[in-house]
Amino acid sequence: MVFDLLRRLTAPNPEPLPYDDARLALAALLVRIARADGDYAAIEKTLIDRLLAHRYDLTDSAAQALRTEAEALEAEAPDTVRFTRAIKDSVPYDDRLHVIEALWFIVLADGTRDSEEDSLLRMIAPMLGVNDRDSNLARKRVEASRSQN
Repeated sequence: MVFDLLRRLTAPNPEPLPYDDARLALAALLVRIARADGDYAAIEKTLIDRLLAHRYDLTDSAAQALRTEAEALEAEAPDTVRFTRAIKDSVPYDDRLHVIEALWFIVLADGTRDSEEDSLLRMIAPMLGVNDRDSNLARKRVEASRSQN
């Protein structure tokens, strides 16, 4: 499945992805942002699992399996543009705002706003068609929810 999705993502004119592939592309994007700082921490993996379980109503083991598959996809994918295009073409704007929030949760998971993760997210938001203002508001919502916990 991973190689089939990679083939479709790297096609010259890719079609919008089916639900399962869009889900895998989002999971891979979460993994990519978590790995951006060179420290793919256990807390980030756990948070990715929780986000996937919540977003897609998955069991813990199904969320872990999806993350594991996404890790393989992310390692093989040539660039971030393919993931973002797949998500942008398959996910309505309001849901893409939730994607940005999920990415901010991962960036802030270890309590540090790392410059590599931050830069990658600032690049990803416009690729998803999300403007700077909405991305900033998403970050503030995530920071506020983290300070309440």
